[in-house]
Amino acid sequence: MEVYKTWVRSNKEYVHSFESLANGLTWLLPERFSDSEIGPEAVTAVFGIITAINEHIIDTTPAEAHASFQEPYSFPFPLCISALKDLETLVEVVAQHYYGDDKKWNFIAVTEAIKVLVRLALFRNSGYKMLLHGGEMPNVEKSPDDLNHQHRDGGFLRNGHGQNLWKPEGRALSALNRFGENARMISDPVWLRRVQNQHAIIEPQIAVIKRPTLATILSEKGIYGALFVMGETLFIMRPLIYVLFIRKYGIRSWIPWFLSLVVDFFGIGFITKVAKRVGGGKEQQFCFSTAEKDELKRRKLLWALYLMRDPFFSKYTRQRLESTEKLLEPVPVVGFLTSKIVELVIGAQTRYTYMSGS
Repeated sequence: MEVYKTWVRSNKEYVHSFESLANGLTWLLPERFSDSEIGPEAVTAVFGIITAINEHIIDTTPAEAHASFQEPYSFPFPLCISALKDLETLVEVVAQHYYGDDKKWNFIAVTEAIKVLVRLALFRNSGYKMLLHGGEMPNVEKSPDDLNHQHRDGGFLRNGHGQNLWKPEGRALSALNRFGENARMISDPVWLRRVQNQHAIIEPQIAVIKRPTLATILSEKGIYGALFVMGETLFIMRPLIYVLFIRKYGIRSWIPWFLSLVVDFFGIGFITKVAKRVGGGKEQQFCFSTAEKDELKRRKLLWALYLMRDPFFSKYTRQRLESTEKLLEPVPVVGFLTSKIVELVIGAQTRYTYMSGS
């Protein structure tokens, strides 16, 4: 396994190119979007899981291991979420093939419930940080102020042997370094007190790596902390709520469609409200990183998927696509490409997992 990890890390560009080509070719597999597409979807799921594993290997390169010291949990949440998303379509296809259109929603609901539990666990374990790409990307970006703070408090401080302070050997070597730096002050009584209270100096540094709790977020950020947590929780819960109401009312009903839109509206609205309140009083200190701002934009773009979800798609979008196809059909090459694109879009729309935005 270590040999494979080393090869993947040494050939990142080649791996990315091969994965993009392979995943693109899966859309051209025979019987794609047909009643017996279990085989093509299984191939797609396998490629997706392999891609997720490779990305996890690349993201955990030794060169980037300095950022991993903050993670008190070893469970690979991003990899787990990516694998669940890749398997979800296969679960949908298999359930539809063997149990029918109505009962497949039971299996999809179970899959969405598992994703919700994993994402809530990641949200909590990350110190209530915004989930990037639904938790598939680790939210580890830090501002310069955070980096300086961790340098001062020992978070990123490394000794000459490359040991992190949170490890026992790292703390011991760091203490020796401080001893050498302050040897010239041996005649100072303060030095004696520092040696006697060495554990009192070192122990606060360990607390830097602890994640904020929900109580800490609410006490320090006040109403804006509550709005952020509520918005992120609604974003995590929205797919499960959507599926449960589809299971009850059917995919052709407007109730799940509108309810999902309302949950999305309030979830993104709460976080947008927090994002606009930067600076000011103590309860307004919410500074989103560049990655988090991009994630907020991505979530707003996902609203376009409501045009592709039933019953809106069947009532409005499909007619637009078919009329465009007929209009461009006489044009050489363009007509053929348009027809193929419309065929793929209509086929993909029949799958909940392709249009769920989860």
